[in-house]
Amino acid sequence: MTAPVAARPTPAAPSGAAPAPAPGAPAPSRIAAAFARSRAEGRTALCPFLTAGYPDLATTEATVLALAEAGADVFEIGVPFSDPLADGTTIQRTSQGALANGTRLADCFALVGRLRGRGVAVPIVLMGYVNPMLQYGLDRAAAEAAAVGVDGFIVPDLPTEESDDLLAACRAHGRDLVFLVAPTSTDDRLRAVAERASGFVYCVSLTGVTGARADLDAGLPGYLARVRAVTDLPLAVGFGISTAEHVRQVGAHADGAVVASALINHLDGFSPAAQPAAAAAFLRGLRGE
Repeated sequence: MTAPVAARPTPAAPSGAAPAPAPGAPAPSRIAAAFARSRAEGRTALCPFLTAGYPDLATTEATVLALAEAGADVFEIGVPFSDPLADGTTIQRTSQGALANGTRLADCFALVGRLRGRGVAVPIVLMGYVNPMLQYGLDRAAAEAAAVGVDGFIVPDLPTEESDDLLAACRAHGRDLVFLVAPTSTDDRLRAVAERASGFVYCVSLTGVTGARADLDAGLPGYLARVRAVTDLPLAVGFGISTAEHVRQVGAHADGAVVASALINHLDGFSPAAQPAAAAAFLRGLRGE
């Protein structure tokens, strides 16, 4: 048994004045509260990702329930899309499978509603691309999110310059809008994200698409320090997180670790009926249990 994963120390406020929240910024959310709780407990928040409808919606629902019982801190549920430009082969494959099963954005909302009805209180963020949301209607999507218990959205192909409409809808309905930053993000880009984001900032760990990696980038600490200099929001690191050692490394500099492809690849070795228990065991392994 390895030692529990330690979280980074609570940071001091940035030395430079961090951008003030834009007018209408939401009050502290369930997502922010989850990160605050994990920090107070001295551990790194674990944020598992599952694609809704892969291998089927019933299995997704059962797996989320099992992961919640195992101590997941924040869920990212992927909305299937035909052209997921930020995703590697694993999540592309799951999106294609879910689309073939008929899973759409409305089904993702319904899934979250069922999970809330079954007592899941863990924050849930829908991660998907902008086209399905535009087709659904941005205000309608934010309103439905509030109605069923979706806490926010991550939209990888929505740049800050084009986010006004969705941001306004999210704020009107008390939902978080989480933005992605990358090692290549300029300081101006980081500040623009800091002015608009709520819940947390998703820090892509590398230049590339999603997928499990053997090692994290050596430049990760310096990059995260640049992000930390402009915001007090929790930082969650994703893309390439696959082991307890990765979680430990991330936790020294950030608040949370997103595990996606590694979890999905692991679950693919099990039958749908066995996947919930396998997911719970994998999450406990990431904690070093």
